[in-house]
Amino acid sequence: MKQYISNIYSALITVFIGMKITFKHLFTPAVTIQYPDVRVALPGRVRNRLYVNMDDCIGCDQCARACPVSCIAIETVKSLPGEDLGKTSNGKKKALWVTKFDIDIAKCCYCQLCVFPCPTECIYMTDVYEFSEFEREKLVYSFTTLSKNEAIEKKQNFEKFEAEKAAQKAAPKPPAPETPSTNPQ
Repeated sequence: MKQYISNIYSALITVFIGMKITFKHLFTPAVTIQYPDVRVALPGRVRNRLYVNMDDCIGCDQCARACPVSCIAIETVKSLPGEDLGKTSNGKKKALWVTKFDIDIAKCCYCQLCVFPCPTECIYMTDVYEFSEFEREKLVYSFTTLSKNEAIEKKQNFEKFEAEKAAQKAAPKPPAPETPSTNPQ
């Protein structure tokens, strides 16, 4: 009988300790944030989704080489002589068409190593942290400003220019005009 009373006493003490914690939190204000309507304030140095300002990108490929998980894919084509691609915001002249600039956010480890080697500071981390998708293919972001047809056209134009240049080098040079000799025989 003594063990029975001891078990009842132990059970009641345990319940009162649990209820003490419950009553303590019952009268304190809630800290739940109503997420879609209220957003959490992010710290200043937070690392989230990458963004590329293509107006400043020169296609140097340094960000892709610095990426430890190879989530950045860049393809470029040289511009033809006479084409003006413009300048970046810090005055650097562009010489390459960026035909492909894709970032696979599903692979990205948010290390920010791609941001620092960029000479024009066109790639940076944003404060956007909501980018979940149902299909993995939608996590590949394309930043190029050229359409697929324009990119193909730029590649074909450059290949045509290179072929013409190679044909000019390979063509036999016409012999130099002979000068009449002043030496009578």
